[in-house]
Amino acid sequence: MWWDERVSARFRRNLQPTLTYWSVFFSFGLCIAFLGPTLLDLRCQTQSSLSQITWVFFSQQFCLLLGSCLGGVFKRTLAQSLFALFASSLAISLVFAIIPLCHNVVVLAVVMAVAGLAMGCIDTISNMQLVKIYQKDSAVFLQALHFFVGFGALLSPLIADPFLSDTNCILSNSTANASSNLPHIRKSLVPHHPGNLSHYDLPMKGMVVTRVSYAFWIMALINLPVPIAVFFLLYKERMVPCFNSSSHPLLSADELAMETRPTEKDDLSTAVQRPQAAGGHDDLFSCCQSKNFRGASYTYFAVHITGALVLFMTDGIVGEYSGFVYSYAVEEPLSVVHKVAGYLPSLFWAFITLGRLISIPVSYRMKPATMVFINVVGVLITFLLLLIFSYSVVFLFVGTASLGLFLSSTFPSMLAYTEDILQYRGCATTVLVTGAGIGEMVLQLLVGSIIHDRGSYSFLVCGMIFGGLAFTFYAFLLFFHRMYPKPSADLDDASPDKPAITDDTGQYQR
Repeated sequence: MWWDERVSARFRRNLQPTLTYWSVFFSFGLCIAFLGPTLLDLRCQTQSSLSQITWVFFSQQFCLLLGSCLGGVFKRTLAQSLFALFASSLAISLVFAIIPLCHNVVVLAVVMAVAGLAMGCIDTISNMQLVKIYQKDSAVFLQALHFFVGFGALLSPLIADPFLSDTNCILSNSTANASSNLPHIRKSLVPHHPGNLSHYDLPMKGMVVTRVSYAFWIMALINLPVPIAVFFLLYKERMVPCFNSSSHPLLSADELAMETRPTEKDDLSTAVQRPQAAGGHDDLFSCCQSKNFRGASYTYFAVHITGALVLFMTDGIVGEYSGFVYSYAVEEPLSVVHKVAGYLPSLFWAFITLGRLISIPVSYRMKPATMVFINVVGVLITFLLLLIFSYSVVFLFVGTASLGLFLSSTFPSMLAYTEDILQYRGCATTVLVTGAGIGEMVLQLLVGSIIHDRGSYSFLVCGMIFGGLAFTFYAFLLFFHRMYPKPSADLDDASPDKPAITDDTGQYQR
């Protein structure tokens, strides 16, 4: 194996929970990318206008952000985390099953808000749990985690595509005229962000003809094994009340004996972990309580803030680029054919997924700080070249693929790096997930309004500015890392920065 025996043994000890968290993140990806391509069929199903149906995007994105902020509430114990993941993954399957029954746009928005809350909880809890299990070895497992969200985001549009309407799915006297704009409108909604659609007029009344319900029911069935896997983990951990007496723990008899053997090293490790559990990885509101700030240096806050700002920019770039690259391509000066331009968002997400797959082995050999540096510099250079060759359609496709590769591993690498700086005792996961979510929402809205006022060329200028800011904030993070106090000498042997102890006790913690 390309990693050493120590990490391999740790992975084997935590195989079931690790695979479970990866599968839950697949649910996250499955849910995040289906709305764009299916929105026009959902508009027909609810017989609403384009401006009304695009509010469904907002309800999902806003509640995803809210769920990310609140996700840490369920992290206080392992049982709370697993029950929250079980409820969230089951809610996603139920949402897929219920969507075909929603014939009112307000009801659909409420259902998508529930999906957003579930996705936000999954995002925060899964990242937190993997960081808690693997700590200094978490980078490679976080890269794999985010590969699964990319895989799910690629799969759901492919499932939906055969069931999408080729012509307008509300039959009326104006159908023939409206249907000619349908491919362009649909591509403007890929993957999960609405463009400026106010000038399109599609019929709202008539006979509804759509088969998109089958796509949602297929996705509900595909996602159903995920809550089953979480429930099985709860059962193995003896956390299901009805089955406590007959279940078995995840650890073998030898590992249990090692775990319960009273040694001086275990006592020291426990002493270190108590304050760590009390002060780290809470929800956003708990992190902001004044009791967590006592005795903290200014660099403690600076690391949190600069790390979140880097992800605010990079995840914002992911959102604005995937949302507007199609609209940029079909406008002058490129004037790409609509069908060809429709491949750009898919290419972008495909290379994000490919990059996350490549980053799994790379992250074991390369430090997270180095990977983040390569990512932000690569994003900055790619946008610079896109500006220089702004009249080249070929380079637009090359640049889109390059941007997907460089952005792919930024979030997991930044998360691993920031948690490592804070010795896994801060609120980095919660703050970074929240910052990334805010960035994706805010920068999409900002870029959309700028493009509307200044033209399509401002799309690349905004990306260049955001890339430059991401690099600047990362430089500040490196500076604050050098200033951040090192672990005290008396706890050095028990620190999470020392893998020797966590190797022996690094199994699934309750």
